[in-house]
Amino acid sequence: PASAMAAPCYLGWDFSTQQLKVIAVDEQLRVIYEDNVHFDKDLPEFKTQGGVYIHGDRLTVTSPVLMWVKALDMILEKMKSSGFNFSQVRALSGAGQQHGSVFWKKGSIQNLKTASSKLPLHQSLKDCFSVSNSPVWMDSSTASQCSALEKALGGAQHLATITGSRAYERFTGNQIAKIYSQNPEAYKQTERISLVSSFAASLFLGAYAPIDYSDGSGMNLLHIWEKVWSAPCLDACAPGLEEKLGCPVPSHSVLGPISPYYSQRYGFSPDCKIVAFTGDNPASLAGMRLQEGDIAISLGTSDTLFLWIQEPTPALEGHILCNPVDSRMYMALLCFKNGSLMREKIRDDCASGSWEEFSKALSSTGAGNNGNLGFYFDVMEITPEAVGIHRFNGDNQKVVSAFPKEVEIRALIEGQFMAKRIHAEKLGYKLSK
Repeated sequence: PASAMAAPCYLGWDFSTQQLKVIAVDEQLRVIYEDNVHFDKDLPEFKTQGGVYIHGDRLTVTSPVLMWVKALDMILEKMKSSGFNFSQVRALSGAGQQHGSVFWKKGSIQNLKTASSKLPLHQSLKDCFSVSNSPVWMDSSTASQCSALEKALGGAQHLATITGSRAYERFTGNQIAKIYSQNPEAYKQTERISLVSSFAASLFLGAYAPIDYSDGSGMNLLHIWEKVWSAPCLDACAPGLEEKLGCPVPSHSVLGPISPYYSQRYGFSPDCKIVAFTGDNPASLAGMRLQEGDIAISLGTSDTLFLWIQEPTPALEGHILCNPVDSRMYMALLCFKNGSLMREKIRDDCASGSWEEFSKALSSTGAGNNGNLGFYFDVMEITPEAVGIHRFNGDNQKVVSAFPKEVEIRALIEGQFMAKRIHAEKLGYKLSK
């Protein structure tokens, strides 16, 4: 048949906060198809804003898990009606927003395995979740669980040394601990807990997909050196947790063939392979093709640093995750909240709102700025925890008034980049000689 002649292709999925995206690439990595489903706009029945529900306490943030399943049904139907040839797909993988969790109800594995190809998947899975609204990365309602975990592990630094990060409110272990304490019945009814990434892979596999090392490192539960769950961390979060998490696997593991549901409903080849899904940050590191010694900087509202690290030294700031490309290596993530908003503010104050003038002023001053240096934190910084504008002159004296405009501009840029270097080196990044 003609379909047998079709050139092989590969699908990449992205289950992100506001939308579900799909991309198809050929063997030369050329994009041959792209599509997306926007949760607020295309699935208005769920009434999300920005893909989430922000609860009354302003701290709890969740997403309806069935919305994600329905979005997958929707995008596959869109692909089908556009004439996409599913039989040419040799393998698929994907990424999910990090730290979100999905709670599968006892017995759901059956619904997953035997879903009828005559129905959209969300109809077969509608009663499969013991927690219908999944906690996501924007949630910050678990402060008490975080301090309990750090205390149980002998302090924040000790927890970071094992799991790669101190306790964070969005990290999955603390979210599980909250559900266990506030809703023990739902926890008891849960047979499997997935991350958004492994949940998405499970939908394609027709079975519970394992959590990969890389996304698993964002849970405060994985022993990042041994690549196994840390018993003291599990015990501090909830009883019987190891069984509900399954065994973690390397991020590039082939999990098995696609579920028959997709062959029957959409015409996928039964040999199409499912490769473990991972978190969006590890996926970015892989997608940017970082290698040993590389550093990637995303200059956005917040600035993010991605580092490839061989010998990490976990600290109280930043995160060490297992590397998705090479399981023996690590990656580090550092987030600086005062990113482009601070740069725009100084541009407006010192360069009449023009980037061109800003650049001119910057190049009119010499590297090192004659020893004048500043820390510019408009909002409370994450790395380090500090706020306010702090200026120092060449004699290391604190300066109260503003610097001359061009000195201010260089102080801001040099300060922001020195901070990135210092914190990267603290996590074990070594500048190659």
